[in-house]
Amino acid sequence: MNAELLEDFHQQFDIALAKVKNEIGSEHQNWVNGETIKTRSSKEKHCPTDSTIILGKFAQASRKQTDIAIQAAQNAFVQWNLIGWEKRCKLLLNAAKIIHDRRHYLSAVMSLEVGKNRLEAMGDTEESADLIRYYCQIMAKENGFIRQMGRLTPNENVKGHLVPFGVWGVIAPFNFPLALSAGMAAGAMVTGNTVIFKPSNDAPWTGALLNQIFVDAGIPKGVFNLLNGSGSVVGDELVSNPAVDGLVFTGSKNVGMNIYRRFSRMFPKPCIIEMGGKNPAIVTKTADLEAAAEGIMRSSFGLGGQKCSACSRAYIEEDIFKEFMDLLIEKTMAIVVGDPTAKETFLGPLINESAYTSYQSYMESARQDGTVVYGGNVCTGSNLEKGYFVEPAIIKDLQNDHSLVKKELFSPILYVQSVKGFQDALTLANDTEYGLTAGLFSNDKKEIDDFFNSIRAGVTYV
Repeated sequence: MNAELLEDFHQQFDIALAKVKNEIGSEHQNWVNGETIKTRSSKEKHCPTDSTIILGKFAQASRKQTDIAIQAAQNAFVQWNLIGWEKRCKLLLNAAKIIHDRRHYLSAVMSLEVGKNRLEAMGDTEESADLIRYYCQIMAKENGFIRQMGRLTPNENVKGHLVPFGVWGVIAPFNFPLALSAGMAAGAMVTGNTVIFKPSNDAPWTGALLNQIFVDAGIPKGVFNLLNGSGSVVGDELVSNPAVDGLVFTGSKNVGMNIYRRFSRMFPKPCIIEMGGKNPAIVTKTADLEAAAEGIMRSSFGLGGQKCSACSRAYIEEDIFKEFMDLLIEKTMAIVVGDPTAKETFLGPLINESAYTSYQSYMESARQDGTVVYGGNVCTGSNLEKGYFVEPAIIKDLQNDHSLVKKELFSPILYVQSVKGFQDALTLANDTEYGLTAGLFSNDKKEIDDFFNSIRAGVTYV
């Protein structure tokens, strides 16, 4: 983004932010079968930047209301499937356009609600529209997944046709509250399924805005239903109700595995789960150390490390360890921690008090069992004590089986370790129960080839 476009973005963001701030404290209802439904209870959503600010009050669905929503989605399924993939794509592309048109407003809400800085929030917003467009493009490319097949006789006309399952539960996380929510929901809807959408309790406002986008795009009633509520009520009903035909979830390993084990108890049903990561990066002596330090800093500390794809372990060849660490510390020291809606901020607050408390516990363990190279404290001053602000932290000198090396932390904490060579780094990188992402900084072709052939991760970067 050039300087002129960047300045225009900031101006538009400021305008949107002023509008969003005027709407703080509003009440929000759930949405089932094309209308709002009132509930007996509601839950306040507090701003992570200043926990004394109540961003809104959000209705909490009961188990009975969840069942009603599932029935509404069942009733809407037949007609939604029958309108055909072309019409479904047209409506969903309307939604993608609305997201783009409202991108500054959506980004401002996200920045307040989950603590993303301006550019992170805009990236989330634009990605949500891109994911919707992508699924529509796939449907068009595959002709709605209707394929002519071979025939045994000239009079046969044999076709393969992939058909929708029915009602899908979509359980979304807080860290990409628009992109992952829109992507998971659109993937279900474009193929003819209907959706019960449960946003994260930490991102209900963004979830409500996504619902309004689908309404404004012309999605028929009952096709997309919004239910805010607890995981033990709404989430449990989506998992246990036999009328839910498929489920997609992004979140922690423990919750994801519990869903996976329980969802298909009666008969096989599709269950798509994306869980955590303890993602390594390897830096070899052939790497561009400036680029490596910049990349690892951004991956580790962007959004406070609260991404399943965040780098949390870095293995650096011993010959360049000191030089790399000097660069990494220099870049980490330059990070601006503060109000995520401010133009200059890189690192906003952690999402909630639980994350804030966990960070302090992790750092206590790091000080006791290892070495804190940089940071590791909570932030005070400039009103930062009103929110969940912490310093990015770099730690080392832990045993390889230590929980801080093994466990996904969802905090801005990076573990670094010096290694003798590339093969040692590769062995340590693969020593994890996770396998989500991994990165390599190297200019050696053999190392790059060996990395791609040997790393046990689903998404890899060089």
